[in-house]
Amino acid sequence: MTSNAVVTPHHLSAEAGRHILREGGNAVDAAAAVVAAQGVVAPETCGLGGDLFALVQAPGWDRPRALNSSGRSGSNVAAKRLRGAGAAEIARDDPEAVTIPGCVDGLEMLVTELGRVALGQVLEPAIRLATEGFEVSKEQAAAFLRMADVYRDNPAVSAFYPGGQPVERGDVVKRPELARTLEAIASGGREAFYSGTPGDDISRAVGGAITLDDMSEVQAEWADPIGVDVAGLTSWTIPPNSQGYLGPGTLAVFEMLDPPDDPADPLWWHLLVESYRCLAWERDDLVSDPNHVALPARLLLEPARLQRAAATVDRERAGVWPERVGRPSSTAYMCVADAEGIGVSVIQSNYSGTGSVFGAVRSGFLLQDRGTGFTLTPGHPNELGPHKRPLHTLSPTLWSDADQPRWLLGTRGGAVQPQLIAQVAARAIVRGDDLEEAQAAPRWTVKGFGPGSPPHIAIEPDAPPSLLEGLEARGHQVDVQTSPQRGWGPVSVIELDGARRRAAADPRVDTSAALVF
Repeated sequence: MTSNAVVTPHHLSAEAGRHILREGGNAVDAAAAVVAAQGVVAPETCGLGGDLFALVQAPGWDRPRALNSSGRSGSNVAAKRLRGAGAAEIARDDPEAVTIPGCVDGLEMLVTELGRVALGQVLEPAIRLATEGFEVSKEQAAAFLRMADVYRDNPAVSAFYPGGQPVERGDVVKRPELARTLEAIASGGREAFYSGTPGDDISRAVGGAITLDDMSEVQAEWADPIGVDVAGLTSWTIPPNSQGYLGPGTLAVFEMLDPPDDPADPLWWHLLVESYRCLAWERDDLVSDPNHVALPARLLLEPARLQRAAATVDRERAGVWPERVGRPSSTAYMCVADAEGIGVSVIQSNYSGTGSVFGAVRSGFLLQDRGTGFTLTPGHPNELGPHKRPLHTLSPTLWSDADQPRWLLGTRGGAVQPQLIAQVAARAIVRGDDLEEAQAAPRWTVKGFGPGSPPHIAIEPDAPPSLLEGLEARGHQVDVQTSPQRGWGPVSVIELDGARRRAAADPRVDTSAALVF
């Protein structure tokens, strides 16, 4: 009987989680070990310079605990300055793009409050990987080749440009500066990071837009999760500043629309797409710093509100909603379930690919560009300002059956994360499809939908012609991709069914791994 499961975007981070579980840690400890290791072996997805969200539930809890460890802007950012310089949005290479990294605060809070072993033990696999080295993956090589003009001379990632040239697949990379940073955190906790050399590196990199005093404030805090009933379970997620409500909300609306059972039916696809679109059009006006939201988080998934959205969907024609175009990002979503029945849904990211153009030069990691999630519109709830959290795309979910965690589900994909979550959940959780089949099934994304225009849907290959024809007949503009899209995942998923665990890795990324043991 299998009782543990770890699913991650990289086999080495999955092994870190397995190691901690076998050494006496629980699922929370393993999830923290996975996050730390992932940031070492795949900095093109996440790292110490980024943010973290987590949902944790143990048997007997009436709901998960939700951790928001997304960093705030610095005290010296100024939207007025950028507007005065003619900027319409915050650029990736502007110091205001960098927000305080929340990852380390999140790791410490998770392990200290809900873990079983010491933080130093949890970080040991990541330290070993940084010290001894790891092989470069195909995806990693492509990422650092793509960013060579930006990072070639950045000491924070010099290991990925030996002799000034980007690493190639199969090369072995060691990250001694990052190993020393992790060792400092292992022995000194958050203070060694935020008040030590890494904190000084961060402040210097952004010209003082973030100060050491800014980083003295703990970025992690527990929040009330928000959830909605779908398929006899409750689907939970993180409240704003996360866009997480869109995944569960899409599925709730989809269920209200009484879809056909067959996912090959064009109506099934049409209703799922429209269920997302009828909610997503207003995301940018509703997601902001928790202290500045336009609508209380508890109302986002309120059934009457979702019913009103469902009533706007036409079963036969694609609708028209105001335009909202998201950006892709590189992120690492990971999930862990242990023998005690504890489930952890955790996600960590630097945002746009490798993050910002700035690095912690002596400390061996890149800084996130989450500040680009702010708007420069005066008076908007999500307007850039000091000590604020920006709109966040990270959207983990945890599904419970009363007081028992049942499913852990999430993905990378930036603004399209809720779309991918809704599609895999519709197959695996709502319909009960085989997990491998649900992971491999063709996916769609909708990135923009403007006034007067039908939606443009990008669809992966292998969708049957009858499906494409059925969507086009309903007014959708269909663009069939030439290959499965790596950025539309990897989705990670675990089912907890009594003592049994089921899990499946996403075939779109060759490093992804699902361990069940």
